[in-house]
Amino acid sequence: MKLNTIKPGDGAKHAKRRVGRGIGSGLGKTAGRGHKGQKSRAGGFHKVGFEGGQMPLQRRLPKRGFKSLTAEDTAQVRLGELAKIDAETIDLLALKASGLVPVSVRQAKIFLSGTIEKAVKISGIKVTKGALAAIQAAGGSVADA
Repeated sequence: MKLNTIKPGDGAKHAKRRVGRGIGSGLGKTAGRGHKGQKSRAGGFHKVGFEGGQMPLQRRLPKRGFKSLTAEDTAQVRLGELAKIDAETIDLLALKASGLVPVSVRQAKIFLSGTIEKAVKISGIKVTKGALAAIQAAGGSVADA
């Protein structure tokens, strides 16, 4: 194969449709724009979603769903990962120092995933019901966040 012999396959390339080039082209005179009206004029446009003054679809339909504003600031920590921390009291600073949560988070929540054998003291971190029961069963304690 030589680079100067490469060419597109048959039917891969076709000529661009030229509008407004006489009646023989099938798209002469109005060039497929129809007669009169805003869309037939040069520069005639409207906003996306505009329906000629009728209430647009995106305003007719009700709002739906919810997006938490604090979701980006909250980190989730597995219960089994707490064994990696050597601090006597586990708080948000200890989690950040150990690298379990990003430095940018403002709060954390421990959820039940994995097991914990050692007694840990947790302070200032939210805990799910299942994780709370597992921590207390291991002899640990949780101070309210």
